[in-house]
Amino acid sequence: MFQIGRNIVAELRRIPDYRVVGRVTAVLGLLVEIGGVEGALSVGDRCKVKRRDGKAVICEVVGFRNERALLMPFGILDGIGIGCEVELGDTQPQVYPDESWLGRVVNAFGEPVDGKGPLSEGNRPYPIRNMPPSAHSRQRVAGKIDLGIRAMNTFLTCCRGQRMGIFAGSGVGKSSLLSMMTRHTTSDVSVVGLIGERGREAREFIEDDLGEEGLRRSVVVVATSDEPPLMRRQAAYMTMALSEYFRDVGRDVLCMMDSVTRFAMAQREISLSVGEPPASKGYTPTVFAELPRLLERAGPGGPGQGSITGLFTVLVDGDDHNEPISDAVRGILDGHVVLDRAIAEQGRYPAINILRSVSRTMPGCNNEQENQIVSRARQLLATYEDMAELIRLGAYRKGTDPKVDEAIHYFPLIEEFLKQRKTECTRLNEGYVELARRLDLLAEQPEEQTPANGQPAAQTEQAAQQPAAASPQQPAAAAEMPAARPAPPPSTGPKINRGPKVHSRSKRENGKDLNEAKRALRQDGNDAPGGASE
Repeated sequence: MFQIGRNIVAELRRIPDYRVVGRVTAVLGLLVEIGGVEGALSVGDRCKVKRRDGKAVICEVVGFRNERALLMPFGILDGIGIGCEVELGDTQPQVYPDESWLGRVVNAFGEPVDGKGPLSEGNRPYPIRNMPPSAHSRQRVAGKIDLGIRAMNTFLTCCRGQRMGIFAGSGVGKSSLLSMMTRHTTSDVSVVGLIGERGREAREFIEDDLGEEGLRRSVVVVATSDEPPLMRRQAAYMTMALSEYFRDVGRDVLCMMDSVTRFAMAQREISLSVGEPPASKGYTPTVFAELPRLLERAGPGGPGQGSITGLFTVLVDGDDHNEPISDAVRGILDGHVVLDRAIAEQGRYPAINILRSVSRTMPGCNNEQENQIVSRARQLLATYEDMAELIRLGAYRKGTDPKVDEAIHYFPLIEEFLKQRKTECTRLNEGYVELARRLDLLAEQPEEQTPANGQPAAQTEQAAQQPAAASPQQPAAAAEMPAARPAPPPSTGPKINRGPKVHSRSKRENGKDLNEAKRALRQDGNDAPGGASE
């Protein structure tokens, strides 16, 4: 009850001292044209258009034409006609987030949609369409973040404040990968934006994939695919605004958005409705201008603040990774993770194509030993990939190339390492140790053996050291056992059979010249009666 009273007081303080009212002059498609208040409006302002039944529809100013303001609704336009009253609303949309929002699900306006009651409002407003911080006011990207996924932690290590893109077609496992990161990450807070998702999948993601454990330290922003383009676009802005709040209070935030492509599609619908000409595959120039403004809001904060680690999925159109949105986003972010449909069809999840993925903070964030392990695994994968077609067809003969033989031996072990169940979690250091073990890069530890006399190993070793200590002529280094050497690599197979060697001289057998014997037999045949003459 106390919280409801606080919310009412906050709303009363935001009521303007006067009203600015205009009228609807035309409605065309998704556009509402109004007159009478165009001098008091600017792009991005909010208005309330009253329908015939008295209910209000919130709209946003998206442009001007012929001294008229052009509005687009956040809802449906049913019941709106010429002459309907338009009231000027918020000139700068803001949200008042609070720590108690963790574990809740909100819409693009920051309103609760999970049926758990009203939300507490904070004291500080955050603009929904905020500008990214300046480059010189930010700290540098530093410190690894544990995502709980072996393939990501080992081959595509992500640092706090880094922005990564997950590129995949539909149905390859983007949402499942996001849910695993949200559940297993070591970040303080997770903010998940589901932009343009199917209504059925939104609840399944929250209840099944994310689960109670993941939702407890997360805030989920939902805008389904049936909502107007303004709602889908604002859900992306709301996701970043909530991430900025938790960053400013000193939290390390993992911001995940699924997907940036649907944000771009929503902006395309808005721009085309206003009359902006398309530039590439129907996408307008405004789309490519809004993408960096949205994505650059993620990253490390200033001194005394936390960081926003961004993971943004990109729905690749027709599995073409060079389509306009994929190409633009890849150039903005600090790395990209490619999910391959062919790998998913083989049943290996997460279906990450290691050779086509890259993290731009590597190898600087790793030590020398970790880089050697990752480099060794990548070399084996690349060698196997080059010969994969010949291997599958059976055209490659074992022993032809030692490097290929080695790749064939280790490839199943690396594939098994990359496979991971949804509920399985592997920590950062465990991944490197496990990969090194599979690649035979760990030194074998000598096992403690029980001596034949039945004494403990410690006593036997002590007894063996006593004579060595008593003899001054024995060098001290001889008492120490050398360190165990790494296990040798597997056999590279038999040597290549290059066929019989050809010699210029005649071949001899038991010391006799075979050619000389042949000439003697030929001569005997010619001398015999009835033989052929030369």
